[in-house]
Amino acid sequence: MASDLDSDGLEAFITEHGYLSWLGVSLDTIEQGRVEMSVAETEDLRNPGPGRSIHGGIAATLIDTSSGFALRTTFEDPTNARLATTDLDVSYLRPATGDLTVQADVLRAGKTTGVTDVSVSSSDADEPVAVGRTTYRLFRDS
Repeated sequence: MASDLDSDGLEAFITEHGYLSWLGVSLDTIEQGRVEMSVAETEDLRNPGPGRSIHGGIAATLIDTSSGFALRTTFEDPTNARLATTDLDVSYLRPATGDLTVQADVLRAGKTTGVTDVSVSSSDADEPVAVGRTTYRLFRDS
């Protein structure tokens, strides 16, 4: 993992979080204002029926989760940061059928509001399968 931040606490957050650990979310890169995460494709994540693409909620979860982690890097203590999603926008561009990788970049992290820009890629597609933008309420100590 490439990192200029101590990521142990954030990796522990994933391990202790039932849903994120069930998904198999991996924290691959964490830098100031930027995070990359991934999820390996499994049968449990696929939609039923023809095509068997990965459920869109997985991409939405990755967009939301990676955004929160990227914004945590703007806090003095990322593992104890307090924040909450206030807006989550996801645009699905094409079906995802392979391993997913997400990159979240902080566009702005002010005193009370943070905004991220996010892209989700699939190992079987040359272009992003989804893009998103989030807004978070940041609870910084006064």
